[in-house]
Amino acid sequence: MNPIISTAALGDRLADPNLVVIDCRFQLADPQWGRTQYQQSHLPGAYYLDLNTDLSAPVASHGGRHPLPDPTVLGEKLAAMGIIWGKTAVVAYDDAHCAFAARLWWLLRYYGHGAVMVLDGGWPAWVAEQRPVTAATPESRSGYFVPQVQPDWCMEREQVRRGQDSGTLTLVDARDADRYRGDREPIDPIAGHIPGAVNRPWREATTAAGYWRSPSEQRQRWDGIDWEGTVAVYCGSGVTACVNLLSLAIADLPSAQLYPGGWSDWCSFL
Repeated sequence: MNPIISTAALGDRLADPNLVVIDCRFQLADPQWGRTQYQQSHLPGAYYLDLNTDLSAPVASHGGRHPLPDPTVLGEKLAAMGIIWGKTAVVAYDDAHCAFAARLWWLLRYYGHGAVMVLDGGWPAWVAEQRPVTAATPESRSGYFVPQVQPDWCMEREQVRRGQDSGTLTLVDARDADRYRGDREPIDPIAGHIPGAVNRPWREATTAAGYWRSPSEQRQRWDGIDWEGTVAVYCGSGVTACVNLLSLAIADLPSAQLYPGGWSDWCSFL
């Protein structure tokens, strides 16, 4: 399945009973903003999932700012949206260059549900084209979603360390270049990056308007990566790194593992 869907294609499928749309809008600096925006206006029939309370587990001393959610808990929420594992097509969108929609895209596939796409251009494109919106909240539906977790899709801190020691791991930092260099750190207590990591900023996967770059452009972003060994991606807390994983899917390149804890987990041990 193509991981990207256009506004036109989604518009033609909104009435499809085998399709569920999920609004993932969110702002790190204002955690209630996304839900408020959703309550005011969203795509017809769309449900809402919050990065902090739905797509992440509670924060602990280690593990990063957005630990992966409990699969059973999120699976129950997905089932209440009418999603049937392995069958229902899901479309995720946000207004932040797919930063949060890509997290849901990755999570669903991590749970073994491959029928998931991200809306190209997101909410801004939908609104700019004057497509229908609503404030009506859809009712709960009856679905069936039992996650089948893919354990080898993730890498924990100790695995990263072992990979570094053995020289078999290529680690890719998805954060902006100035955060990777340590010139700026607006969130975490320590600036810098994991030793040995290379930088592929997630924002470069989309245009300034929030549309995904072509497969050939995505492949160019990954020039220089050694696919013979293990490749893992990380960011601050396992969110925007998923944009890079989606970039790999668009480019038809081998997938990579995710270090969900990211820099926020790594620096918690420093």
